[in-house]
Amino acid sequence: MTQLAKAKQNIITDVMNKAVEKEPLSAEEMRESIAKGIIVIPKNINHNFNPVAIGAGTYIKVNANIGISSLKSSLENELLKLETAVSAGVHSIMDLSVCDDLSHIRNIRKEIIKSSPVMIGTVPIYEAACLAASEKRDIFKLNNKDFIEVISKQAEDGVDFMTIHAGVTKQVLDKLEKDPRIGGIVSRGGSMLAEWMKFNKKENPFFELYDDLLDIAYQYDVTLSLGDGLRPGAIKDGTDRAQIQELIILGELVDRAREKNVQVMVEGPGHVKLSDIEMNIKLQKSLCHNAPFYVLGPVVTDLAPGYDHVTSAIGSTIAGMAGADFLCYVTPGEHLYLPDIEDVHQGVIASRIAAHSADIALKKKGAEDQDMQMSIARKNLDWKKMAECAIDRKKVEDAVEKYDLLNLEKCTMCGEFCALKRNY
Repeated sequence: MTQLAKAKQNIITDVMNKAVEKEPLSAEEMRESIAKGIIVIPKNINHNFNPVAIGAGTYIKVNANIGISSLKSSLENELLKLETAVSAGVHSIMDLSVCDDLSHIRNIRKEIIKSSPVMIGTVPIYEAACLAASEKRDIFKLNNKDFIEVISKQAEDGVDFMTIHAGVTKQVLDKLEKDPRIGGIVSRGGSMLAEWMKFNKKENPFFELYDDLLDIAYQYDVTLSLGDGLRPGAIKDGTDRAQIQELIILGELVDRAREKNVQVMVEGPGHVKLSDIEMNIKLQKSLCHNAPFYVLGPVVTDLAPGYDHVTSAIGSTIAGMAGADFLCYVTPGEHLYLPDIEDVHQGVIASRIAAHSADIALKKKGAEDQDMQMSIARKNLDWKKMAECAIDRKKVEDAVEKYDLLNLEKCTMCGEFCALKRNY
């Protein structure tokens, strides 16, 4: 029985009790929100870790993407990325690995799940494509059995949530063809399915197999994350007809998941003008009946490759204030290369800053407490306490050591002219 099914029966589970310890909610408030589908706790019955909640009234959570590519492959490096992200305070990891060696892909996923103290997400269409490549088949030759096999295997292995691009339907693609984009389809999963559909002249297999996917998700209590395969990848493409048509379909799929007692959340847009972010969040909440919203960024300008952790943090803060519940980090190298260890660290920190800033703006209970402690520590020039309070503790500790701040009892910004050394 899933957390959703138990919540509907007025049962407060151990998982709920553990998750609520870190939230500004009571256990009963959490149970009631889970029963409504406006909070989810992604936790596969086969994955042992401390769960966290995502959704209405909870603190905003942050995800980090890791995973190998066909050009860069190392289990050791991915485990180091996992460790780096967790040390930086991430709440979730998505394994987006792709290559033509299926056994390698599956081994990496198993090792990440085994090593991870946080929830793990995947995108099953990626592994389906890897299955085809490993068997020297064209991706267009994948069939329903292949898709079900991949999703079943990932659920059995302990994946906590899966991105399912079930909203990329023929109807949505018709909208896209009639109203073409600058960037086209930038979602890797969305583009794979769109080409599969065009080649086979069939409907999206994930849409047609949706009831079967719900059965698998129910068995393992996998949370479905309904992917935005038509998310905009260029500012000009934001909030177009294809994106909104897909969102309408995702809202209908949310209802079907809840009816089957499967936890579900919805993924949101990538590149969006700053002025359109609040509208996008509120539209999703309306069409998807307040399902938790998982956003990539949004990235607010196309002009900053190498700094997209910054453009994303700007958009994420606005999105969080408007009601987004879960932020997928964007790294400095998002549009340039596979992120390295430092990119992972910077991406997590930038998203955590955005999440916390939005929580403060929303006046969530306890959100300002750590800021108050930091303010007092700054007033007292208490460098050790500043490091304890900081989102990036190591950044402060490194600066204290580099500039010998403990001995100087002042920083190099003002020296003897420090305002805090005066009596006002």
